[in-house]
Amino acid sequence: MHPVRKKRLTIVLFLLIGLSIAVALTTYALRQNINLFYDPSQIAAGEAPVDVRIRAGGMVQEDSVIRDPESLKVEFKVTDFTSSVLVEYTGILPDLFAEGQGVVAMGRLDGEGRFMADQVLAKHDENYMPPEVNDALEKAASLRAAESTGAAESSTGY
Repeated sequence: MHPVRKKRLTIVLFLLIGLSIAVALTTYALRQNINLFYDPSQIAAGEAPVDVRIRAGGMVQEDSVIRDPESLKVEFKVTDFTSSVLVEYTGILPDLFAEGQGVVAMGRLDGEGRFMADQVLAKHDENYMPPEVNDALEKAASLRAAESTGAAESSTGY
């Protein structure tokens, strides 16, 4: 092989190896920073990973907020009106946090099915709903409608 071609081939190979290493490191770093969204039905069905940082969202279930009087610990349930998941959070909740309002919590699911949140986000006005929460609630409503029509058909004998 000609020395000039050999030198060019060596340079191209080093560039490809360097580029491959850079892509691999970037992919690895981004993979650890991804927070996937799960609704309460998916969490209850066991689709959400345990001990991996995820986002969970839905509506704060009525009469489910329990505050510890001696600390900032708060427990509440997030629901999509089909299933609910218990969320534990220690810290100051957003001003707009309330029962019956939309919420997205970021944290980890423990082995007992509780969601240990390290951040809680509440919707910012009466018209806004996070897209993931809105989609999850619409999907849950359509599932409930399909189940109720299926139950009505089976009760009529058709």
